Amino acid sequence: MPIAFTVTHRDSAARVGVLTTPHGSADTPAFMPVGTAATVKGLTPDQLAAVGARIVLGNTYHLALRPGDELVAELGGLHRFMGWGGPILTDSGGFQVFSLAGTRAVTDDGVKFKSHLDGSPLELTPERAVDIQQNLGSDIAMVLDECPPADAPEPVMRNAIRRTLVWAERCKTHHSRANQALFAIVQGGTNVGFRADCAKELVGMDFPGYALGGFSVGEAPEAMHAALPECAALLPETKPRYLMGVGRPEDLLAGVAAGIDMFDCVMPTRSGRNALAFTSDGTLKLRNAKHRRDPAPVSSDCGCYCCANFSRAYLHHLFAAEEMLGPTLLSLHNLAYYLKLMDDARSAIRTGTFAAFREACLARWNPAT
Repeated sequence: MPIAFTVTHRDSAARVGVLTTPHGSADTPAFMPVGTAATVKGLTPDQLAAVGARIVLGNTYHLALRPGDELVAELGGLHRFMGWGGPILTDSGGFQVFSLAGTRAVTDDGVKFKSHLDGSPLELTPERAVDIQQNLGSDIAMVLDECPPADAPEPVMRNAIRRTLVWAERCKTHHSRANQALFAIVQGGTNVGFRADCAKELVGMDFPGYALGGFSVGEAPEAMHAALPECAALLPETKPRYLMGVGRPEDLLAGVAAGIDMFDCVMPTRSGRNALAFTSDGTLKLRNAKHRRDPAPVSSDCGCYCCANFSRAYLHHLFAAEEMLGPTLLSLHNLAYYLKLMDDARSAIRTGTFAAFREACLARWNPAT
């Protein structure tokens, strides 16, 4: 098998495990920083490793457009190309079916995009999505799926599930890279019945891992939190479960409570680039004038490079002066915070105190100031 997964501790539905890949292991539940274009924006691989990242993401659609998957393969694969020696997961481009709805056309054969860069055509069939990811050489590849919006009417949702199932089978048939695991993606919105129908078919295809796609695409967070426990329980106990693209801290803890093992989102780095910091007491808007003379670190209980060396006043100055160091430092801090949150969650699960840990976190998080 290209990957191995072992659950070591349980606390109700929440669980701790170890995911082992050809490029190393990651403890779960794990947050995976997003490196869409073969880089986690503004950060070096050494910085990512220093804050505790063990597995990162790349994106099929974006890397196929630029620089091209064949070029990445020619230069030794994605790990060598981006200088990251740890595990890499690549998304299939299925989320772009949702996010780029105005520039694509979907048929049963696949998806035809107009490049967001220059309008040139890019066609993603299930087979092409697999070929791109095999050229990239990621440790975990994802099947091509259709991700509908949360408010899609029932016929649209059912058709997206049908396509997702057909495309998953085509991806599995076409996939041939022995050192790469191919994960399936369950769709169905917040309708647990739809999710159950989709999951049953995919579990029957026996993939090495399973993801829940189509969350955080317009539904209320409360609706997602309510659906997650039943949706996660549809997936095999012995295989990793991945909640795609969901990234508020409170959403991560809801996912962990439901038994999810893997998470990714651009939120910590995108927020860092926009002067928003995550802390154990809530969020901070570093552009606010109240921070202009503040000598305190972003977070007094964080040991990251940013918090150990710089003040809120300095971060406020960097953003006011539009210096690139500001987004870098705050992205670094936010990832350190997210990764520490997962580390603390794992510790709480090991000691059987996760419910109390989650409740304490939620009680401390305040609106941005």
